[in-house]
Amino acid sequence: MAPRKLAAGNWKMNGTLAALAEIDRLLADQPAPGCDVLVCPPATLIHALTARASGRIDVGGQDCHANASGAHTGDISAAQLLDAGASHVILGHSERRADHGETDAQVRAKAEAAHKAGLVAVICVGETEAQRDAGQTLNLIASQLAGSIPEGATAANTVIAYEPVWAIGTGRTPTTDQIAEVHALMRDRLSARFADGAEMALLYGGSVKPGNAAEIFSIAHVNGALVGGASLKASDFGPIVAALSAA
Repeated sequence: MAPRKLAAGNWKMNGTLAALAEIDRLLADQPAPGCDVLVCPPATLIHALTARASGRIDVGGQDCHANASGAHTGDISAAQLLDAGASHVILGHSERRADHGETDAQVRAKAEAAHKAGLVAVICVGETEAQRDAGQTLNLIASQLAGSIPEGATAANTVIAYEPVWAIGTGRTPTTDQIAEVHALMRDRLSARFADGAEMALLYGGSVKPGNAAEIFSIAHVNGALVGGASLKASDFGPIVAALSAA
């Protein structure tokens, strides 16, 4: 079975209740998309967005703690995300790895917690510009996959997102050959490790825009996108969803 196509939006630390009007516009512009659509707003908006979406799009968190509860001020558990209405959670995003020093082992523990709570873990991997220039990209991605994905991962509870750090928010995008090379490696490693690894959705993220989405979605083993800034406006995210629907 082919992997499901997924257009995922990561709002990061952007948006208040007024921003949910963009969801209304997205639903109006894409009443029946030919792919799954996921929006991950700040935790403050998860409950309201879930009500707004009425089951037509999925809603996710942007991080969760590895523990189910406890004295962790400012953190949020996977069970709490689920209770608020989330079905997914982004884990190991490069901004979390860089800003908070998250390791592969920590990402793996969070993914285990997400799976236990019943959430789909969207696990991110990606190299810095220095690592790419040093020829370390494929080895690094393989290492992150091995260290960040728990043994209980399946195509139903795990999505993998490749986000080259140097392309996030910079307007720079890898060549199609560079994206294809990494996605082929990921598919090979996942297929070798997991019984349904060939069915796990692989997303590309990093300056995905309406103008380059169709080309990116034409690349082998690219099953969708994890979109940052372009997911904040329906006028940008809608065409990306349409491009994936047509892919």
